[in-house]
Amino acid sequence: MTYLLGVDVGTTATKAVVVDEPGTVLAVGSSAYGFDTPRPLWAEQDPDLWWTATQEAIRSAIKQAGSDGSQIASIGLTGQMHGLVLLDAARRPLRPALLWNDQRTEEQCDFMRATVGRERLIEITGNDALTGFSAPKMLWVRRHEPEIYARARHALLPKDYLRLQLTGELATDKAGASGTQLFELADRDWSPELLSALDIDPALLPPTHEGTEITGAVTEAAAKATGLAVGTPVVAGGGDQAANAVGIGVVDPSSMALSLGTSGVVFAATDQPDHDPRGRVHAFCHAVPDRWHMMGVMLSAAGSLRWFRDTLAPGVSFAELSAEAEQAPPGCDGLIFLPYLSGERTPHPDPNARGGFIGLTVRHTRAHLVRAIMEGVAFGLKDGLDLMRTAGLAEVGEIRASGGGTASPLWRQILADILETDIVTVNTTEGAAYGAAMLASVAAEVNDTVSEAAGRWVHVTRTSRPSTADYSAHHRLFAEQYTILKPTFDTQTKLASAES
Repeated sequence: MTYLLGVDVGTTATKAVVVDEPGTVLAVGSSAYGFDTPRPLWAEQDPDLWWTATQEAIRSAIKQAGSDGSQIASIGLTGQMHGLVLLDAARRPLRPALLWNDQRTEEQCDFMRATVGRERLIEITGNDALTGFSAPKMLWVRRHEPEIYARARHALLPKDYLRLQLTGELATDKAGASGTQLFELADRDWSPELLSALDIDPALLPPTHEGTEITGAVTEAAAKATGLAVGTPVVAGGGDQAANAVGIGVVDPSSMALSLGTSGVVFAATDQPDHDPRGRVHAFCHAVPDRWHMMGVMLSAAGSLRWFRDTLAPGVSFAELSAEAEQAPPGCDGLIFLPYLSGERTPHPDPNARGGFIGLTVRHTRAHLVRAIMEGVAFGLKDGLDLMRTAGLAEVGEIRASGGGTASPLWRQILADILETDIVTVNTTEGAAYGAAMLASVAAEVNDTVSEAAGRWVHVTRTSRPSTADYSAHHRLFAEQYTILKPTFDTQTKLASAES
């Protein structure tokens, strides 16, 4: 039997998943670590934590699968996007990696808009400059740590530092690279125009590859460290959101995913580089060859419900809270929740946005509060979906949902009602790591294409259909929410005009 291995380098843990030819998960290994916040809004991590954790996770997964490592035919990599790992001439880290959630680069984002032009920046990359992206981080290091920047010879994404340890090769995937904001979305490669305008040496950046392409093979040293066989091919893989979409079968045009974890994501695969001209939703290359995707990201989705539980209902399970919320009517008798507890990205790119309950009265109960959170998050995701539709997204027949929040039947139904689309769950639950294994299966010739792999391995398990009886209440609530937020929209429009 041929096995595939998917490895996901996350923010707090690395996961390794062993999958067999029919797509069954045989084993999962995981190893956790932390990250540092040396100053407010900063987030850094020692890259060698990832390599240590990867060795532990792979060894654990191989042992659980009852394999000696030789059955692993191919390895796919995925992981946190937008981070920055700077290496010296000896390919050793010069400083801790700056992570995706590091917010120190507001000044550098302004510099990028002023230098390139906001409209041109969005036209090239599909995105406005955001503090989380890799390019502003490079400019920050150049400005504030010039001695380190002067010694830098290579700039990698987190998962690609792991690739270097496994194979000795410098490479990245096109999905992850398009999240650096140095990438030409339409051409699927580094942008000479941006690199020239920002005075970034192209030699710092690794070659880019499609997600299913082989980028190197496991070295003797890496084999000894992990238990893998020498020469095992390692494919390019993809950034975590793209790989997660692959893992639940969202690979062909007009297929769509929704992730309801701590953050919330709506993700749509496309066959061309569509983007919002104002940059309010993200546009990146997909991990699937000749595919792109649009993506709306809200920072506090199921995280909003966790905050409520931990703060106001400690010890109560999420299942109990969801059951209570079923007693409240759609629209929660006029109660609105704005889910901006951590600032926001889509459609309000504002780290200073704040959340709140609006319309509280003495008749509102905990059931109303919980349902209002669920509805507020659903409306936030609808904001992103509507922008994607405006940018050219074709209508979809279903949205494939994953993440802890989708365990609630009520929340799935609310999403179906507000998004006006079937919400389905699938049989795969290992997310990005599973998607990375699926990409690896093409290189191993277990599947001919990613679409074939998705068709064979991924199946719908549950469906929540829109309930027309609830539409009117939900859409009245959305209109009320829009009225409350209109000053925010106007402010963003004025800022965008001023920047242009």
